Amino acid sequence: MILYPAIDLKDGQCVRLLRGEMSAATVFGDDPAEQAAKFESAGCDWLHLVDLNGAFAGQPVNAAAVEAILARINVPAQLGGGIRDMATIEMWLSKGLARVILGTVAVENPDLVKQAARAFPGKVAVGIDARKGFVATKGWAHETTVQATELARSFEDAGVAALIYTDIDRDGAMQGPNIDATEALARAVSIPVIASGGVSSMADLTALRDTGVIAGAISGRALYDGAIDLATALSALKS
Repeated sequence: MILYPAIDLKDGQCVRLLRGEMSAATVFGDDPAEQAAKFESAGCDWLHLVDLNGAFAGQPVNAAAVEAILARINVPAQLGGGIRDMATIEMWLSKGLARVILGTVAVENPDLVKQAARAFPGKVAVGIDARKGFVATKGWAHETTVQATELARSFEDAGVAALIYTDIDRDGAMQGPNIDATEALARAVSIPVIASGGVSSMADLTALRDTGVIAGAISGRALYDGAIDLATALSALKS
């Protein structure tokens, strides 16, 4: 199971939100590229980046910070937030991003996701952010009547590289991930599923790995707070 350290970007800074609320942001640093370099030096294989402002604006806002990260690191990175048209997808991939994460458009324009997945094999992931099993879009501000599993299954044969499943109520709360819901989603589809939201201890990571069906886990606040030591966790997950 791959552990993805998360760098969430708001106003050019590294932050973590509590349950997706922009007003509940904790700033962990004002040099995202330096933070990315620290994660890379600890041994991570991937980085997970989020343009929080972009998720609300519907277009890239923290591009300068993302580009600074990409210029600094050698490991692949995936990015979500504000990527809602083919031009933006092409722009980010041309700048060296390994994978784009499409969330809002996966609900509103699924054909774009399928078109992008065909055009860029292995480089398009779908972000499924759910509150009580139902998908939320536009920076989690808009709740839909679409069920997470239903959305996931709709991309089964689209060539999507991964599904990133976030339980919004767990995100940033340090209360552990929703392992049951994530495992159920992973068993419902053949697309690799990456768990996000609430991963706050080595025990959480071990429990996710031990399901045998979850391909990756994203952690942010726990790494900044020191609840998870990245190098130790990476070593443990590879053993």
